[in-house]
Amino acid sequence: MRVKLPHYTSKDYVVMVWVMIPLSIILNSVIFGKFYYSQWSVFVPATLITGLAACIDFIGCGAVAVAMKNRFPADNQVVKRLTFMIGIFLIVSGLFLFLLFSGYEWIHFHGYTFNENGFIGAYISMGTVNIFLTFLHEAISRFERWKANVKETEELKKTVLQSQLLGLKSQVNPHFLFNSLNSLSSLINESPDDAEAFLDEMTKVYRYMLRNEEILVPLEKELQFIRSYDALLKARYGDAIQVQIDIKPECKPLLLPPLSLQVIIENAFTQNMHTKSAPLTIRIRSENDMLIIRNNIQRKIMTTDADFEAGLDNLVSRYKLLSGQPLVIRDLKSERIIELPLLEKELEVVA
Repeated sequence: MRVKLPHYTSKDYVVMVWVMIPLSIILNSVIFGKFYYSQWSVFVPATLITGLAACIDFIGCGAVAVAMKNRFPADNQVVKRLTFMIGIFLIVSGLFLFLLFSGYEWIHFHGYTFNENGFIGAYISMGTVNIFLTFLHEAISRFERWKANVKETEELKKTVLQSQLLGLKSQVNPHFLFNSLNSLSSLINESPDDAEAFLDEMTKVYRYMLRNEEILVPLEKELQFIRSYDALLKARYGDAIQVQIDIKPECKPLLLPPLSLQVIIENAFTQNMHTKSAPLTIRIRSENDMLIIRNNIQRKIMTTDADFEAGLDNLVSRYKLLSGQPLVIRDLKSERIIELPLLEKELEVVA
């Protein structure tokens, strides 16, 4: 059975190792004076005995400290906690030194007799060390609590962020499945071979949409999805919608929220007319750490109150949650330009 020793902080026994050795040497210098250094037969056993006794004292004081911490846990009780701890430590230290000094006399260690002046000097030194260690441990404890709180807060932010992002992601493209199935149904009657190719691309699209639970994906992965998505659009609209992609190789490993480009493309063809003679052209190119998406404006006459910008607003919200970087949308007279930042970090938490 493993014995679990009490500890006030995770660094208690690191402090013990560093403090007990020099403390043992100092105490033995007070107890034996120059005789302590006269021969190895005195120095080694005296150091081991005093060191072991000091470690037991340290562990006992640790148990007292833990009890006081449990009894007075609140931050506004710190003065009371430290006062009780120091008072008890001074009493325990006095008892420890008395037993140590008396023990050496009792075992007749090289003819040693109790040294009262040495006892007083050792008690003052030990008391000073105890007070110092009390404040040191309290400082370490507070620092560890602060680090734990920071980590807990960051984990909580990340959890909330992921929940918000998944909630936003679930709102993406609610009508896409219905439209795709309609297109597939038409192709089955008109061209079974084209229907098979359409189904293959549709499978790739939905595998990406339904199985992708990542918060951010590499641009290269998003582009693979967009090529399959574009193939579905081609099957539905032919040359009425043209998607042109020009991406520098060094930008492909950079990250963005999944389905970002799909949202932008869908927003463009939902709001704009597109015919073979007047196609809707969507250009996607990279520029530094930015994606620039342009499409010509050929506004439809809207007959419903549907919010056609909802998907784009959703994407803006996702970017704000992820990094705080703005997604810039500029509407010119004949063209809409969207600037989409590419991210380098896997996940950035923004308060």
